[in-house]
Amino acid sequence: MRRGRTLILVLLIVIIGLVVAFVALRQIITPPAEEEQTLYVDIFYAAQYIPQGGKITEDVLGTLRIPQENVVTVMYTLDEMTSLVGKMAKLPLEQGVVITEGMVTDSSAGFTVPGPQWASIIPPGMTAMAIPIDRLSVSGYAINDGAHVNVNACLLFVDVDLNFQSILPNLTAVLTGTGLGSVQGATGTGFSVDGLPILSLGVAGAGSPQGRLELEQAVQQPYYLVPSEPQRPRMVCQTILQDVVVLRLGDFPLAGAQSPAQPAPEAQPTAEGEAPPPAAPDLITLIVEPQHSITLSYLVYTNAKLSLTLRNPTDQGRLAVEASTLQFLLSQYNIPVPAKLPYAMHPALIALTTPTLPNDLPQEPQP
Repeated sequence: MRRGRTLILVLLIVIIGLVVAFVALRQIITPPAEEEQTLYVDIFYAAQYIPQGGKITEDVLGTLRIPQENVVTVMYTLDEMTSLVGKMAKLPLEQGVVITEGMVTDSSAGFTVPGPQWASIIPPGMTAMAIPIDRLSVSGYAINDGAHVNVNACLLFVDVDLNFQSILPNLTAVLTGTGLGSVQGATGTGFSVDGLPILSLGVAGAGSPQGRLELEQAVQQPYYLVPSEPQRPRMVCQTILQDVVVLRLGDFPLAGAQSPAQPAPEAQPTAEGEAPPPAAPDLITLIVEPQHSITLSYLVYTNAKLSLTLRNPTDQGRLAVEASTLQFLLSQYNIPVPAKLPYAMHPALIALTTPTLPNDLPQEPQP
């Protein structure tokens, strides 16, 4: 009986071993099922910013590989490159945007960008503003369309009375009388209610500027000093904007100015038969941020002196610069204040002028 149980147990172990061996052998011999391979397709996107109305060329395009199941029919694939190149952007395309059929149009379809053509040059989030210039403020007209510049501003500051908001020093006046009186008998200025007595003040006309009292140490006598001239403004200059792009130097053409019915006036020839040179531009248009445009508006309407400095267009660095004042010049460039001496040069020098060189004098005609 025990021998029969042992034989049955051995048979069960052999059967289980054969099943395990069969399953393992099948896993080894049978090759794994081939996984489905994912297909990828190259589509086009904007490799750089494309303005509204800008022409689509190979230089502004980039390719992106995505699974075929994610491709939409309105996208342009690599095989449809000839259908995309040569079209125009219906709207501004930011860098990295996938281009679809609704974003472009044929240039032959008569598509026109709303507004002036130069508005499409302004990047999104920026604005254009014109400021007045002269020959010195634009580096002798070395600055032109598309140049990169820094904007410097020079301001004049004066001390003012906090309440009057008028320039100091105040003017003095003489108080002629104070007291209570009726409105009819008041000799000065005052206020009343229903004819009741008021406090009346009388003052004389404007006098000299307000001065200060100082004690002369030599004679121990006080002197009342008044300023000998109006307050001198204090000047400061600073770079307020860096790496600003110039949209245009001079005026933009007016809409309809070149109509056939009203042709543009021609320059009148001079006495020698030559046409006079064109008038020098008196304004320049810059592409700036909206906040910077408000700053420029404030500076222009407060008569600040603006000047532009030309910079390399490949230089995009920003430098921290210090404002220039009289104290900064003396300390930064080691300029000494001249000492008072018991002698001086003759004749007296009270202003700096450009010396006249011999070659600058008018030449007499040769016989």
